[in-house]
Amino acid sequence: MKYEVILFDADETLFDFKKSEKQAFENSIREFNMDYDENYHLKVYEEINKNIWLEFEQGLITQKKLKVERFKRLSEKLNTPFDPEEFSNAYIRHLANTSFLYKDSIELIKELSRTYRLAIVTNGLKDVQSKRIGQSIIAEYFETMVISEEVQVSKPNPEIFEIALNRLNFNDKSKVLMIGDSLTSDIKGGINFEIDTCWVNLNKVKNSTSIKPTYEISNLMDIIKILN
Repeated sequence: MKYEVILFDADETLFDFKKSEKQAFENSIREFNMDYDENYHLKVYEEINKNIWLEFEQGLITQKKLKVERFKRLSEKLNTPFDPEEFSNAYIRHLANTSFLYKDSIELIKELSRTYRLAIVTNGLKDVQSKRIGQSIIAEYFETMVISEEVQVSKPNPEIFEIALNRLNFNDKSKVLMIGDSLTSDIKGGINFEIDTCWVNLNKVKNSTSIKPTYEISNLMDIIKILN
């Protein structure tokens, strides 16, 4: 058996984060008594949020600052005054209460847990991820969950993978596979840590970067084929 430990990213790999984000954002906008237009408000926020998480991956902003700064930028972009910190608190509260798995996630994790040791490594906020993931139906199959805000280090920094293996008391990198949807976070991080990687490319987008995963799949269950 080539691998013994499988490290999973959470959002957009096993969990439908876009669905959670959409619901939490709408609830937050309405809580602040704004007339919600999904085609406008959500698109503006998604662009701001995507860019600020890239800044975080590059070490340009801390996770603590990110939580509020994205909504400060949103307020400025919408030209709508509101307290970014209060909005952040509302959004995090709503997001923590949403958890949607992809249709194949449960079957996949149950199947893999019979043979492999599983862990989650996520760039996320502790209050959000510990509840969304920790209370999900698949949580029991993971030996540990490493959350970037909690350990103060994030993907693609190899140190976060070191923390995961230390928690598992496992040190043979040749028997570890990292699975995730982000080339710049999951795959680059795995490469930085010198472990094999599997890019979950559900939308079949073209990889125009220099980051080359060991494997690439467009269907979650294809992981079984790779492992076999």
